[in-house]
Amino acid sequence: MKIVRWKAAMVLGACALAFDGVVQAQSSAMTFFVTSTGSGKGADYGGLEGADRHCQALATAAGAGGKTWHAYLSTQGPNAVNARDRIGKGPWQNVRGVVVARTVEELHLGSNINRETALTEKGDRVLARLDNPPGPNKHDILTGSKSDGTAFAPGDDRTCGNWTKSGAGNAMVGHHDRMGLSNDEPSHSWNSSHPSRGCSDPELAKSGGAGLLYCFAVN
Repeated sequence: MKIVRWKAAMVLGACALAFDGVVQAQSSAMTFFVTSTGSGKGADYGGLEGADRHCQALATAAGAGGKTWHAYLSTQGPNAVNARDRIGKGPWQNVRGVVVARTVEELHLGSNINRETALTEKGDRVLARLDNPPGPNKHDILTGSKSDGTAFAPGDDRTCGNWTKSGAGNAMVGHHDRMGLSNDEPSHSWNSSHPSRGCSDPELAKSGGAGLLYCFAVN
């Protein structure tokens, strides 16, 4: 009986190691994900550099830290940055190996980002409108960008002070599930749906967000 149990334990252990190896291989090939957590301070990431560090840290914890990761975020004002210019050339795939876009152009004209493919670095699905209830809707992803991935002109705040504010202000968000209150183009946009109600976690949550980011591997 002891021998049988020992053999069963060996088989289970081998299966666990094989599964872990598969998971690690998938993670190392990942080049796109939605962050599983926000900054803890709403849209305040300490600027683009802080947002990139957040992406890099989550990717590293998931086994994909060998790549350089950037957050898909634009900034406004002098020396404005376009989100589309800081994410590499593609292609990009999620942790399960599903390609969401092959090029920057495809990403903005016909991406495969949706409720089923916009997974976190852990391979989890982000709560969306169809999941509410039982969970809170988190489909508003911070981008600060127009639909073509470029920055907004100076004026109305669409970046929560270039990602340094956690109180008053606004940020443009996209719907990772491509669903909204209307059957129009902004509601179906993954990167430019509507401005947030504010920059704090409570204000972001009011319209269905949690301060999450899109992260792309640059190399």
